[in-house]
Amino acid sequence: MLRPTRSRNSRTRRTGRRKQAATAARTASVPSSAARKARNLDRREAILSAALDEFSSRGFEAARLDDVARRAGVAKGTIYLYFRDKESLFQELIRAMLTPLVGTIEAMGKADLPLPALADSIVELFVREVYETRRKDVVRLMISEGRRFPKLAEFYYHEVLSRIIAAVRSLLRRAAARGEVPEGLADFPQIIAAPGLVAIIWSGLFERFEPLDVRKMMKTHVDLLFSARSTT
Repeated sequence: MLRPTRSRNSRTRRTGRRKQAATAARTASVPSSAARKARNLDRREAILSAALDEFSSRGFEAARLDDVARRAGVAKGTIYLYFRDKESLFQELIRAMLTPLVGTIEAMGKADLPLPALADSIVELFVREVYETRRKDVVRLMISEGRRFPKLAEFYYHEVLSRIIAAVRSLLRRAAARGEVPEGLADFPQIIAAPGLVAIIWSGLFERFEPLDVRKMMKTHVDLLFSARSTT
């Protein structure tokens, strides 16, 4: 009479082990929240990188989301999981590429330090974080496309330029109060950015004819501003 009981118990234990194994297998096949988040982030970054390639090679108007998807290795529909349309994709490209840099410049604008002490840091920041990276492609895109697509230009101005101008103007006003630069320079912070824009345009059009030492040019520009003040 005991044998059937042992047999039933044995079958029960085997059944329980099989259920546990099946549950473990299903659990293992479901990505964790952290894994899903990382996968989504990787996919989003791949789309943004592909968008920059496509916009840079074709321009905003001719770029197609089908080709962005192909470059990113995703279905076109996947793009719409992250971005509403081509314009929002372009806007997010600007935000993702340039917002961290803008934050750094804003922090510099709040630093109450002599401008000569900040000048080298500003030059190095531009060369290292813009000119030597793909950020310069975003700036070049805005130079070439902004006039034809005013909404993109407006977005770029509010997200990037207005914040940089405010930070640089604040820095220049403090420098002028210390006698480091002419007082009127704070009214035209665009003058500070001029060599950077020249460098980006030059690299796209004339670099192969005459290479430009961007770092040296920008330091020369800053020296000229300081020397102009010291000789007055």
